[in-house]
Amino acid sequence: MRTLMWIFRLVLFFLLFGFALKNDQLVELNFFFGRQWQMPLVFVILAAFVAGAAIGVSSTLASLLRKRREISRLRREAAKAS
Repeated sequence: MRTLMWIFRLVLFFLLFGFALKNDQLVELNFFFGRQWQMPLVFVILAAFVAGAAIGVSSTLASLLRKRREISRLRREAAKAS
């Protein structure tokens, strides 16, 4: 099973690497107040993916922390009741 996972990771890496090599042309990003950046398309896609992952993790983390606080509060209440 471990070997199968490494093979899957290698295949995924080479697919993403090939995708990055195929999308190396420059794109122009236009911001407010006339600001412009030129960068390879693969960096734009990577930045969008990282931003989405960070937003997803932070929203999940907030929910997780809220639930942990409630669990600890309920455990303290249960210990007092015993």
